[in-house]
Amino acid sequence: MIKAIGIDFGTTNSVVALLHDDGSVTTQRHATLDVFRSVLCFWTEPRPGRSVLHHAAGPEAITAYLEDPLDSRLIMSMKTFLAQKSFTETRIFGHRFTLERLVGWFLRALLADLSAPPRIIVGRPVRFAGEFPDDSLGAERLRGAYAEAGWQAVQLALEPQAAGTRFARTLTEPATVLIGDFGGGTSDFSVMRFDPRGGAVPLGHSGVAIAGDVFDFRIIDHAISPLLGKGDTYKVMGKALPVPPEYYSGFARWHLLSLMRTPRTLRAIAEVARTAQHPESLRNLIALIEDGLGYPLYHAVSTAKAELSWADSTVLNFRHNGFAIERSITRAEFESWIKSDLARLAATVDQVLKEASTPPHAIVGHMAAHRAVSGDCL
Repeated sequence: MIKAIGIDFGTTNSVVALLHDDGSVTTQRHATLDVFRSVLCFWTEPRPGRSVLHHAAGPEAITAYLEDPLDSRLIMSMKTFLAQKSFTETRIFGHRFTLERLVGWFLRALLADLSAPPRIIVGRPVRFAGEFPDDSLGAERLRGAYAEAGWQAVQLALEPQAAGTRFARTLTEPATVLIGDFGGGTSDFSVMRFDPRGGAVPLGHSGVAIAGDVFDFRIIDHAISPLLGKGDTYKVMGKALPVPPEYYSGFARWHLLSLMRTPRTLRAIAEVARTAQHPESLRNLIALIEDGLGYPLYHAVSTAKAELSWADSTVLNFRHNGFAIERSITRAEFESWIKSDLARLAATVDQVLKEASTPPHAIVGHMAAHRAVSGDCL
């Protein structure tokens, strides 16, 4: 019997924790994973006189999108719009969707195999993402999304407070704690004051758009893109010109590479390859785009990145037909690639301490709210 459910609806990944009668805690499994990608994919199927809208969520959404990226619509990062007054609705293949409805459809898939227990605890940010966020609106929309999914009586809890609850149980006196939440798109830091007699007070919060996806891109930019023609030259009327760098901006997020699968883009790359310094590199780029390999490429990169969390070196392995990468990467090398990103993360920590009027020596504990899972964090 499940006594309570805890739900972390994340920007990139979502997780569901289950509290059982015997006090044990497990995570809801999705195939072989504990995490569920926070994405939706929509596509239409023609019928006589009309078209039928279909959708999928999580891993199935990714599969559907990769099968036909140009005639489907991928919805990502829904959480970042919850507190934005400017977002009222969107149209998907002619159908109207409020944000609550979109998130509700996703949550329905995330929680499909569960029935509502006595307690449903839902995480919410201290401050929602976006420019000039309305936190009250964000919380209201979050409740509305769960209602759309058929889950009415939910209890919202601040995400850093929830992350620090287990730590707070070890306290014998009040303590000020720095909590880091490392996601796929953003890293957030909160200073919380915990009291073992109950209660937690947020003192400050700050975030920056640097997290797992950025670190993935640094590895691709340094270890993979040069093998696909980045930095090479090609000739136009006898003059050497750099291969257009925009060909490699699609690696910033895995799904952007799929959007390059258009005849016009592929023809342009093929024309550049014709007079390129290393034409085979650009032909490999074309093959990656044509065969929709952005997601498996990112998976290989994410695996290497995660291994560097505990190892001094790792080997990045990726193979597709005649294109093979077996690149050794040291932790020192990786840290040199992300040096500027780490500096911005450090500045964000300084910012949250300043906002909380808390000097570093006043922090008696620190914890990370998330670990590296499927490229969703450091």
